[in-house]
Amino acid sequence: MGRVLLVFLGIMGFLGSCRTPYDPEIPATELQILVVEGYLDTEGKTSELKLSRTVPLSSEASMLPELGATVMLRGQNGQQFDLTEKGDGIYLFERNIDESQTYVLEILLRSGERFTSEELKPIVTPEILDGGYLRDEDGVEVFVSTQGNAEADDFLWTYEETWIYRPRIRTTWIYDPQIRDVRLRTEGEQNSLCFKTETSPDIILETSSRFQDQVVFQRTIVEIPVGDERIMERYSILVSQKGIASKDVQFWEILKKNTEDIGSIFSPLPSLIGGNIKGLDNQTPVIGQVSLGVIRQKRIYVNRNDVAPWNYIDPQFNDCVIAENPVMIPEYTTVFGNGSIVPARELMVGTTIVGFFPSSRRCTDCTLYASPVRPEFWEDN
Repeated sequence: MGRVLLVFLGIMGFLGSCRTPYDPEIPATELQILVVEGYLDTEGKTSELKLSRTVPLSSEASMLPELGATVMLRGQNGQQFDLTEKGDGIYLFERNIDESQTYVLEILLRSGERFTSEELKPIVTPEILDGGYLRDEDGVEVFVSTQGNAEADDFLWTYEETWIYRPRIRTTWIYDPQIRDVRLRTEGEQNSLCFKTETSPDIILETSSRFQDQVVFQRTIVEIPVGDERIMERYSILVSQKGIASKDVQFWEILKKNTEDIGSIFSPLPSLIGGNIKGLDNQTPVIGQVSLGVIRQKRIYVNRNDVAPWNYIDPQFNDCVIAENPVMIPEYTTVFGNGSIVPARELMVGTTIVGFFPSSRRCTDCTLYASPVRPEFWEDN
C-alpha cells in the first residue's frame, strides 16, 4: 500500500520540481483515491487486505486508513467468506477455500460506495525448494530457490525481518523511586534484549520460464551489507513466496519501476497504475491489486558468529560511555530521579555497594528502539 502511495506522490512531486513554485488548488476530494492491496491465502494462513485513501501532499500522514468497510470473498457457487476488520485499514482473511473455483472480492465502504475485483483464480504456488544465505566480502545475501510450472510461472516474494537488538551498554540495575534506592531489575523490567521487526519495502519478481526446467535458483531476496545492525547478534527472515497470474505481472512491474526510478528530474514519469479493482458507482477512483492463492513460507536464521567478522558499530552511540565519576547514595534521587541518567555499574567498598557509575538511558535501554517482547516464533538455535 505504501508503494502505491509513493507512486502517486511521485507524480505530484515531479510536477512540483519546476523552477517556479506552483501550488495547484486541487480539491481534497480529488485526492481521495482508494488504494487496495492484498494477497489472500487459500489454505488458512492469516493474510491481509489493506484499504486506504491517498492524502494531500500537505498532509503529515502518508495514508488514510479506510475504516468500517465490509469486505467479502464470493465464490462462483455463491458461497461467501467475510474478512475481519483488524484496524488501521487492515482486513484479515483466514479461510481454507476450494482452489478449483473462481472468486471475486467485494468491498462496501461506510459511504455506501461499492467496489469489486476482476474474477480471481487461485494459484497453487509451488513449494520453496531451498532457502539460505551466502557470505561474501560485501555482506550476506539471503536467497530462495523454487521451480515453476504451467499454472505458476510468475512469482512475487515478500519478507518480514526480525533481529535481536542490544543497547550499547547493558545494565541490570534500576533506580526505584518508591524506595529511593537502586535495585536489580526484574524480568519484566529487563531492557538489554529487544527485537526489531520490519516488513519488506521491495518488490521482488521473477518468471520461472526464463530458466531451464523453470528452476529459479538462489533468487536473491535481500542483501545485508557488512556491519549492518540486523546481524548484531541473531537475525531471522520470513520469506513468503506467492504465485501470481501472468496478467497481473504488468501491474507489479510498473509499480516496481516507478518506486525504484522516481527520485530525479531525469527519472521517467510514473506510469498510470490501474490494477484489478473497479468501482461500481463511478465515484471514488481506485487503484490496487488483489491476488488469491497459496502462500509458501520459509524462515531463515543468520547468527553473527556464522558470518564473522561483522564489526557492527552504530555511530549514533559512539559517545556512549560509563562515567568515571560515581553517583553516591545521597545523590541517587537527584541524579537518577528523572530517568535520563541510569545506574550502570556498582561501586563497591569491600562487599558493600556505596554508589553507581552512571550512563545515559539512550545508551542502555533497547526498549527506546525496539520491543522487549520475544516473538512467538523465535528460536535461539
